[in-house]
Amino acid sequence: MTRTTSVTFERHPSGYRHWKLSTDGDVAWLELDVDPDGGLVPGYELKLNSYDLGVDIELHDATQRLRFEHPEVRVVIVTSAKDNVFCAGANIRMLASSSHEWKVNFCKFTNETRNAMEDAAAHSGQVYVAAVNGICAGGGYEIALACEKILLVDDNSSTVALPEVPLLGVLPGTGGLTRVVDKRGVRRDLADVFATRPDGVKGRTAVDWRLVDELVPRQGFREAVLARAKEFARTSGRLDGEGVELRPLKHRYVDIARGKTDATITVKGPDADDGWLLDVTRELDDAILRLRTNEPELGTWVLRTEGDPVKVLEHERAVFDAKDCLSNEIVHYFKRTLKRLDVTSRGLIALVEPGSCYAGLLLELALAADRQYILDGPPLDDEDSEERASITLSEANFGRFPMGNGLTRLESRFFGDPDHVTRLAEVRGKTLSPAEANELGLVTDAPDDLDWEDEIRIALEGRASLSPDALTGMEANHRFVGPETLESKIFGRLAAWQNWIFTRPNASGPEGALRRYGTGQKAVFDRKRV
Repeated sequence: MTRTTSVTFERHPSGYRHWKLSTDGDVAWLELDVDPDGGLVPGYELKLNSYDLGVDIELHDATQRLRFEHPEVRVVIVTSAKDNVFCAGANIRMLASSSHEWKVNFCKFTNETRNAMEDAAAHSGQVYVAAVNGICAGGGYEIALACEKILLVDDNSSTVALPEVPLLGVLPGTGGLTRVVDKRGVRRDLADVFATRPDGVKGRTAVDWRLVDELVPRQGFREAVLARAKEFARTSGRLDGEGVELRPLKHRYVDIARGKTDATITVKGPDADDGWLLDVTRELDDAILRLRTNEPELGTWVLRTEGDPVKVLEHERAVFDAKDCLSNEIVHYFKRTLKRLDVTSRGLIALVEPGSCYAGLLLELALAADRQYILDGPPLDDEDSEERASITLSEANFGRFPMGNGLTRLESRFFGDPDHVTRLAEVRGKTLSPAEANELGLVTDAPDDLDWEDEIRIALEGRASLSPDALTGMEANHRFVGPETLESKIFGRLAAWQNWIFTRPNASGPEGALRRYGTGQKAVFDRKRV
């Protein structure tokens, strides 16, 4: 697959090629109508409502706008605008022709979007309902699985299926296996049968196996789905309040500087703009996605902040205290962006310098990093200055922004030592000096101004000298300690196996199942189990 331009992630419903978004009171319709000729890059056709990254970027944009721009919407109906096909899943030609890192990043982004749909139901009272009105296979069924309810048309032919193992020699890449047993409670032997038969399951059997919730007659399907959606809407816990339009990004609060092997992301604190947290979150989210997708060779990201920590805490308090729909959405969007950072396969180094503003919610950026260095001394360019670096803990660090493993970043950092986290709670609101931050274990090291540049240079050069693959595995292991959740299983266990399978000849080799799908030739497998 040839990609000649950088991928961008900003979209608007007026420019969607593959989705139709409409609202009617407390219900929204999100209809998949993929343009076969609208692939993100040349080389494949998006047949049967199959999708690529471009289709999913629009879905991501739609889910964001529904949360921020439509506080009145309580139920989102996901369906197909085509006849007899809901969605055929990820486009096989695209997968077969893509580089390994492209496939991995594609699956990671689609997983994050499915998680965001579930996050809307869990924390925004905006429930997603899949109205499956035709064949629903692979990634198509995984979209349905991300919804809280699945309604299947009862036409004696439409099926749900996860055919990846029998047809493609890979795994369902967007959480399908995990959600079938963990979320829907499908019995494991039936899940085994389901995931190894290419033809899928239809009708009453799909209900009995818990693969779908209800059957809906073909005649009057749309009206019946709407009626059920109205019933779900009446029990929604969506908060009241005004929405806000997501206007084009202005990139005022997040800067990116690129080196040969690393990128420096500088996040700026609030000024007089009341909308700072939403703006900085959108810019940071966009920066993570663009760097992750377009510049995989920049293996280390250096995180910096600039600004007044007092203003960060004031802004944080204002958002936390406002018990309305918009503030709730901003908090959960910042949470999802931090999670995106957590699962990004880059070494993360946080630098805490004089003039930085690692306080409260912005301190979460440093806690998400693999290492943190704080300068114990004056600014390098002004040795007579009395300004010093500091960090400040707040309520934000004790449960507002959990990781995918269900723990706070402090709980993950001090896993096995809950008493230490309790002691840290006692210094909330206190400005911690470099020595105090180091003593409390909140930073990796606190070099003085004489050693700072050499210490940081050595750390970055050392990082760049190591195997990127080994670093990816090591960082993921260290970041996600403790219990497994549906999210951690999808991003950890499932993704690790899929990454391995993607590089195996049985899937991606010239005679592998992924390459030979649709050619009329059978795949040739090395039968040895590893």
